[in-house]
Amino acid sequence: MSKKVLFVLTSTSQYPDGTETGLWLEEAGEPYDILRNEGIDVDIASIKGGKVNLDPNSTSDELLNKYTSFTSQLNHTPSIEDIDVDEYEAIYLPGGHGTVFDFANNEKLANILVHFRDHDKIISSVCHGPSAFVGVKTSNGKYLVDGIRLTAFTDSEEKAMGLEDKVPFLTQSKLEEQGAHFITSDDFTSHLEEDRKFITGQNPQSSEVIGKALVNALK
Repeated sequence: MSKKVLFVLTSTSQYPDGTETGLWLEEAGEPYDILRNEGIDVDIASIKGGKVNLDPNSTSDELLNKYTSFTSQLNHTPSIEDIDVDEYEAIYLPGGHGTVFDFANNEKLANILVHFRDHDKIISSVCHGPSAFVGVKTSNGKYLVDGIRLTAFTDSEEKAMGLEDKVPFLTQSKLEEQGAHFITSDDFTSHLEEDRKFITGQNPQSSEVIGKALVNALK
């Protein structure tokens, strides 16, 4: 039986001020293609189901053509409410600024993550995707990320983009508050961390290395 990975995507398409946001294309499209090329099955779900919006800053004609097999599935996604987590060996949470609004402090997504942790399955995420870990507590009452070495979009990168005042929290700072051993690298350079079934990447530039790391972990 083929290994299966669950991709969970944001359903948020706008900042509170109405500016368009959503999923960052490369962070999902690149790992999707890497996994599928290795014969690994990928199912795609989103927080609310339905259409997933792509952050327009992450798209170009070239990338939309490159990731057609992935983007063709974004008009009709199932909700995480309809997912049977027992089917999957790994979960992958790509970013995009949409995630900081609907991944964090999300009870259903938290329950899914606790399942993966309790069953010693792979939890992988990149860029703003680790905002999903915010507020999640395990069955022993500790934060999911307490003591875990990981990375995500850094406070420095958020400030470099001038978006620190448009997000409800800074992902790095929030994860550090909850006990994560957060490792940073230079802004906008590929960076991967692996620790106890957690596989995390810092930014969009880490999309390829996290896809390859997921393949290796599943093998």
